[in-house]
Amino acid sequence: MDSVQGLTRAVNAWLITHGLRIGIALALGAAALYLGRRIVSRVFQPLVDASELEMRKRAETLRSLVRSLISATLVLVTAIVVLSELGINVGPVLAAAGIVGIAVGFGAQQLVQDMISGFFILIEDQIRVGDVIETAGRSGLVESVSLRSTKLRDLAGNVHFIRNGKIDVVTNMTKDFSFYLFEVGVAYDADVDAVFAALRAVDAELRADPAHAGEILEPLEVLGVDRFADSSVVIKARMKTVPSKQWRVGREYNRRLKAAFAARGIEFPFPQITVWAGGGAAARVPAPPPRAG
Repeated sequence: MDSVQGLTRAVNAWLITHGLRIGIALALGAAALYLGRRIVSRVFQPLVDASELEMRKRAETLRSLVRSLISATLVLVTAIVVLSELGINVGPVLAAAGIVGIAVGFGAQQLVQDMISGFFILIEDQIRVGDVIETAGRSGLVESVSLRSTKLRDLAGNVHFIRNGKIDVVTNMTKDFSFYLFEVGVAYDADVDAVFAALRAVDAELRADPAHAGEILEPLEVLGVDRFADSSVVIKARMKTVPSKQWRVGREYNRRLKAAFAARGIEFPFPQITVWAGGGAAARVPAPPPRAG
């Protein structure tokens, strides 16, 4: 009976001292984690809500990273305090963890490489959430960026997880601004100056449309006659748009350009074959259409 009472008193004493401290440590850790995440959200929210697209993408990326770092730090500190109150000597544990960390480090060089690469990717602002990039043989919309990996979703909806250590060359198609670069092939007998005028007229019409006016930054830049192909004169041009809008604008421009060419009598080229018959004059006939399959 005395032993039971003694055990009860010891448990009560432990709960009053160490148990109470553990409870306070856990409560403070949870409160600090909640407040830290709220503060990070409050600090970055004006940037996330900014009208400038580039600022929003960078702010969203940095907010996600800062949240992860704060969470990891608070969990580690709380765990050390709880272990100390449980009577576990934290010093040897940390020393052993350091030794184990060194041993693991030799076998986890790829992880270290990924984190170092991810750190410089974020610091140098190479990739942000919302960018459309091409890297490591994959392309798509950046959905998340961490110190270890980058998550891409392509046009078909496939998700690609790419280790940052594998990222050595990044092609960012939506940083600051974008260009829609296109080539238009017209028949050899077409008036090139009339084609230039049609290109600029469609551009002016598109920029006057309220649905697209805010997406186009500058008037169409007609670069000129680029080359002479087998059955067409190739004209190259480009238009400057806000990031990631070049494909939407380009598709609408192409739709209107086809109608404009038809209205002006400008023909798109088609393959032709010159046939020589028995020494007579050459006859030019259209090439047969390609067979299915």
